[in-house]
This record gives sequence, C-alpha cells and structure tokens, in this order.
Amino acid sequence: QVQLVESGGGLVQPGGSLRLSCAASGFTFNAYRMSWVRRAPGKERELVAGITGAGESTNYPESVKGRFTISRDNAKNTLYLQMNNLKPEDTAVYYCAKNRFGTPFGVRHVEYWGQGTQVTVSS
Repeated sequence: QVQLVESGGGLVQPGGSLRLSCAASGFTFNAYRMSWVRRAPGKERELVAGITGAGESTNYPESVKGRFTISRDNAKNTLYLQMNNLKPEDTAVYYCAKNRFGTPFGVRHVEYWGQGTQVTVSS
C-alpha cells in the first residue's frame, strides 16, 4: 500500500532554515507528481510546492517563491522541501502528498497524504 512518511520538522527561529523529507513506498514514485501542502491553524490547506515525476518542472505560490525549494531523488523514492528564510506565518503542519496519475498540481488532485510534520517558526 502507499506510504508517505515525513520527517525534519521542528522549531526554528525567524530567518532560519529547515529541510523536510518524505520517504515514499508502495507505488512507482517517478511516475507521479508530488507536492508539499501545509495547513496552518484556522486556515485552508495550501499547496506550497509541487514537482513533476522526473523533477523537470516545479510549482510554487508567491508566498514561498524564492524561499522554498522542492526536489526529489527518484533513486531513493524520497521527496524534499528546503525551506529558507522562514517566517512566523510559515508555521503549519506540512504534508507530503501524492497526486492522482496524470493530474495537474492542486490540493484537489491529491490522492494520498502523509501523516504530517509540524513546523513552528518562532523566536
């Protein structure tokens, strides 16, 4: 069965960095678009980064563009999110997400979710 296991969250000061990882199993990893989606308290889920199966194309909203970088290692079935210059408004639970096959980026196209990892940005 599909499994997505995130790691790397934690508490960081404003301006700091974190790297999230997602170990994927149970499907042909390189065939699927993957994303990172966050949910802050009282807010809707927000896709913060997406990447195509081969890693040739990425997608970011303006809120994180230039600060977040999504990447993947298809040989290791692992997805990453490098987050730099973190801000308090980045505080959220971050989820690794697998798209339905052949669908574009977007929360509504997510088929499987990881359990989430908490990121807290605070001084």
